Amino acid sequence: MNNNTNSYESPFCTRYASEEMQYIFSADKKFTTWRKLWVALARAEMKLGLPVTAEQVKQLEEHIDDIDYAMASEREKVCRHDVMSHVYTYGKACPESAGIIHLGATSCYVGDNTDVIIMRDALQVVKRKLINVMNNLAKFANEYKDMPCLAYTHLQPAQLTTVGKRATLWLNELLMDFEDLEYRISTLKLLGSKGTTGTQASFMELFEGDTDKIKQLEKMIAEEMGFDSVVPVSGQTYSRKMDSQVLAVLSGIAQSCSKFSNDMRILQSFKEMEEPREKKQIGSSAMAYKRNPMRCERITSLARYVMIDSLNPAFTAGTQWFERTLDDSANKRISVAEAFLGVDAILNIMMNVTDGLVVYPEIIRRRVMAELPFMASENIMMDAVKKGGNRQELHDRIMDYSMVAGEQVKVYGKDNNLCELILADPMFMVTKEELDAVLKPESYTGRSSQQVEEFLNDCINPILEANKDVLGENFEMKN
Repeated sequence: MNNNTNSYESPFCTRYASEEMQYIFSADKKFTTWRKLWVALARAEMKLGLPVTAEQVKQLEEHIDDIDYAMASEREKVCRHDVMSHVYTYGKACPESAGIIHLGATSCYVGDNTDVIIMRDALQVVKRKLINVMNNLAKFANEYKDMPCLAYTHLQPAQLTTVGKRATLWLNELLMDFEDLEYRISTLKLLGSKGTTGTQASFMELFEGDTDKIKQLEKMIAEEMGFDSVVPVSGQTYSRKMDSQVLAVLSGIAQSCSKFSNDMRILQSFKEMEEPREKKQIGSSAMAYKRNPMRCERITSLARYVMIDSLNPAFTAGTQWFERTLDDSANKRISVAEAFLGVDAILNIMMNVTDGLVVYPEIIRRRVMAELPFMASENIMMDAVKKGGNRQELHDRIMDYSMVAGEQVKVYGKDNNLCELILADPMFMVTKEELDAVLKPESYTGRSSQQVEEFLNDCINPILEANKDVLGENFEMKN
């Protein structure tokens, strides 16, 4: 960790994001990728007959990693241009190749193509971590598919569901994100070598109007950098909608994780479930008994940042003029990187929390049984009708008793006595044994268990099987 204490440091670097994701957005990753792109350009130009030699390409390859940042910085003070300062620095390391570096290209050849490569690599990290979160939740859903619990609409007790079925709701939203992520990765395209306004005029000059060679040049560069294709048309830059689309995927993941974390915070308040906790973790400096859901709170907090941050490239995409303006540059340097760093941090915590979820079955059962008499009243009434009772009279009586029982609970703080009231009323013609048989929570969860099995088998397990080589990753919270 950097121990700089007298200037601002991003918490993403010092506290939240992984070293792996930080490296993807580092200077080393950026500028070595620039050099790889210059190598790819030179190699393609050599193969297509321009005056570039194999020895020059080899020299460029040998000096991809030894970047003299001090020289580049000093040169930028003179020329006020980051790309040209690095062309100059690369040329000093490769004197025999200096004259052919960046031949025919404009700054966006390295800048924009590198940005796409970085987003692709960062999306792969996001994908890997997302799959592991999905794997954890799939295991949890399967383990608790049969355990009845209260379901809520409007945060009021409704019918029953199961703990595992609720987990599939979280998992299904992550599945939607995974599908979006897969699509976005599969459709990412390099800018290619389009020139100053996207017309490839400089390459028309270099290749003396040979359109086929210009198209082949882009194909060769794309293949060397691991892409199937380049964008079909562009101005100087790739369309900034690409950044907006990528961050929309990240925002989607943040939304899903925020939903999960908020549900978990409420469940922890209900004492039904908890996030994992370290033995010496302090919940409150004043209240030693507290167990605050700090991990899920952090997920919520970071997710809020990412969701708002994703608006930046949307506004940028909508305000680019003609073939390009430069009001995108400062914004995208910050917004794109921080969205990835934020989602990386979120998924790290998600891996930790979903791998150690704590369930309290007795509390869940107690809360179910406190509400079950209200939910079972329809069944009790129908059984009485089968024995000859009048449905309307029974309905009115249950409604009156429900009001009384509700008052006992909410006004006097007593237990729900609806069952006692029904049992004592001969209109219902029910015995205690019959009433106990009706009050089985497992009878009120519908197809929850089967839905969990079907969802996992049909939708989740095929993804986990296809990506089994990345499963098993975990994350230990350090702060």
